[in-house]
Amino acid sequence: MKIFNIALGILAAIGGFVDIGDLVFNVSAGATFGYQLLWVVVIGVIGIIVYSEMCGRVAAVSGKAVFDAVRERLGFRTGVVALVSAQVVNLMTLTAEIGGIAICLQLLSGLPYRWLILLAGIGLGIVVWVTSFDWIERIFGYGGLCMLVFAVAAVKLGPDWGAVAHGFVPHMKTDSPLLYAYFAVGLLGAAMTPYEVYFYSSGGVEEQWGPKDLGLNKANAMLGYGLGGFLSFALMIVGGALFLGKGIEPEFLGTITLGVEVPLGQVGLLLALVGILFAVGGAAIDTMFSGAYNLAQFLGWEWGRYRHPSGAPRFTLTWIVLLVLALGAVMTGVDPVQLTEYAVIFSAVALPLTYVPILLVANDRAYMREYGNGRLANVFGLIYLVVIVIISVTAIPLMILTNGGQN
Repeated sequence: MKIFNIALGILAAIGGFVDIGDLVFNVSAGATFGYQLLWVVVIGVIGIIVYSEMCGRVAAVSGKAVFDAVRERLGFRTGVVALVSAQVVNLMTLTAEIGGIAICLQLLSGLPYRWLILLAGIGLGIVVWVTSFDWIERIFGYGGLCMLVFAVAAVKLGPDWGAVAHGFVPHMKTDSPLLYAYFAVGLLGAAMTPYEVYFYSSGGVEEQWGPKDLGLNKANAMLGYGLGGFLSFALMIVGGALFLGKGIEPEFLGTITLGVEVPLGQVGLLLALVGILFAVGGAAIDTMFSGAYNLAQFLGWEWGRYRHPSGAPRFTLTWIVLLVLALGAVMTGVDPVQLTEYAVIFSAVALPLTYVPILLVANDRAYMREYGNGRLANVFGLIYLVVIVIISVTAIPLMILTNGGQN
């Protein structure tokens, strides 16, 4: 069925836009500033669509994924810096996602959190080992669509739709401009997190895209990430409609689900938890595979989930090691929500190391032939490079000045 063909974009978007940190970050932005930051999500969505389409096109035409381009275009030394920073962020994010899966399971079952961490890690390993790439896309991508219940909740909460519409126009009405800037940079960084394009471009190679699939690539990028942006809008509207002005800080996953339970009751709560479980599980697989893709592509190893594990043993060993390390880290009791937020901020610093090589390769006629960037793609690509540099330079100072968004 053709609808299954866009599962890659949906999984990449669901796992990129609505992982555990983004869930809390978007709802917190709504709870703190109402609907004022909706325009930031629009900018982030357009940016990730532009670059995902670009790297998907590179994958389809040249058969090369992002870290192939990073190695060839940045050279070994700079490429190693990009690789190490990407792997650290991937490990941080994977740790947080495993914790998020355990939290969801605890909210659904009431069982002890520590045992559920172990269950989450073992379950992920089994799913990835026995399930084909196509079915991983479909199960977690379409399972995450239960998150659409947040859109229903946003409507049922009856927000001021005039204020919502005004939120899509850049403006700042606050006594805390640094905090506003922190949330803006964080939302942009979360929307354009590098692991999204690592996973997306490698997924195109996994699915053996060719030039005939360029239309499918555009559909995946636009529909998949457009859906991710729509869910981000819904989460922020829920935060503004339910929590703004009530003194409630949605710092926990359980608090966020109140945004659905209040207007929709127990059925809405169940759908929200199931959607979050699949979204966070999809994000865990995104980051786990991204880490394995990055190392294998940089070192020239055989890679790909479309192969039997024995057909790409070093790739398989890499994702297993990442899973074990992340499982051990989350067992120490680290707060998964806070860890993901730190991962978003630190990954923002490395954004140029990911996106500059993509733009260079997409313009290289030796790779791309007649499928290279056109004028419009280059205009948007250059505009977003400026945005990326601004995010990279300001992310950590704003985190320090606002105490991680607490001030």
